[in-house]
Amino acid sequence: MKYDFNDLIIEPAIISKIESRKGISYYTNNNKLPLMTAPMDTVINKKNFKYFIDLKYTVVFPRTIKFKDILDMYDDGDPFLLEIIKNHFFSISLNEFKDICNENYQDLLPKNILVDIANGHMKIIKDLAIKFKEKYPYKILMIGNIANPETYKYYAESQVVDMIRIGIGAGNACLTTKSTSIGYPMASLIYDTYQIKKNFEKENPNKKAPLIIADGGMKEYADIIKGLGLGADQIMIGSLLNKSMESAGDNFLWGIKLPYNLSKFLYLKGFPIKKYFRGMSTKEVQIAMGKDKKNLNTSEGVIRYRKVEYLLNKWTENLIDYLKSAMSYTNSENLKNFIGQIKFNLITQNAYNRFNK
Repeated sequence: MKYDFNDLIIEPAIISKIESRKGISYYTNNNKLPLMTAPMDTVINKKNFKYFIDLKYTVVFPRTIKFKDILDMYDDGDPFLLEIIKNHFFSISLNEFKDICNENYQDLLPKNILVDIANGHMKIIKDLAIKFKEKYPYKILMIGNIANPETYKYYAESQVVDMIRIGIGAGNACLTTKSTSIGYPMASLIYDTYQIKKNFEKENPNKKAPLIIADGGMKEYADIIKGLGLGADQIMIGSLLNKSMESAGDNFLWGIKLPYNLSKFLYLKGFPIKKYFRGMSTKEVQIAMGKDKKNLNTSEGVIRYRKVEYLLNKWTENLIDYLKSAMSYTNSENLKNFIGQIKFNLITQNAYNRFNK
């Protein structure tokens, strides 16, 4: 039987040697939080991405923002531009990926690339990834999404992918599983994929398996913490970030669209500001990315207006505090000792209801 986040609870260590949370390291090797922004245009845009970078998120730009758009915003050699180029990702479509691999891509190529498609199980992705790595061996390639641990193994064996997004249909703006019945419960998917990663690296000590990026379905702090503990190297977040005041979604009060500064002022005064939120497979987004209206796919995403619940920095501070607390309970001084290392127990609905206050 497979399970999701609400079906399990983390077991504390028998004895924890950690006396203070101050010494806990919750950053990745590149001094970032283990958090990625989802490539959604109601999360990230050209006006707000700096907020996320300053808070140590890894930003994944949506396909509506091109690498050249960001280059045009900064002077050559600008330290912030260098930070973007070094650590953050730009999304491309399958057709753009084909163009890059066939050397027909005219724009400058970013260092970190996400092939942002719904179905990472297509054989062509691996075939193109092989070509890509032959031509651009020093580029970082993230692909996805997949929802089968054996597919992760398939890519690990190829050694042409650096990161893989796992999760189909779990996202709060995604209707794929509801509409098609395709998916894999997220907690089990992370755990089962991590077991394959661990065994692969044990059997192949000179090879490195792709990083696991858990994408979709995080509804609260505990889900993110569980996702890391189960084995995700990083968590990709969309819906939770959209509910922050700083997200890219348009702001509304009583159905009236408002500019950001006024919206923030009114939010801080207690007014019920709402954010526009949409999935990236909606027909609206397909049109925004240049698709002909006559050739639109059936939408597998939702459109909603959701109440703003927090400022981004406050939400992030809370998450860090809760993560450090969980790490102290499990005797984990750093992420390496926490990711994939937890013990957990499956629980009944009654057990979940007991603490879900």
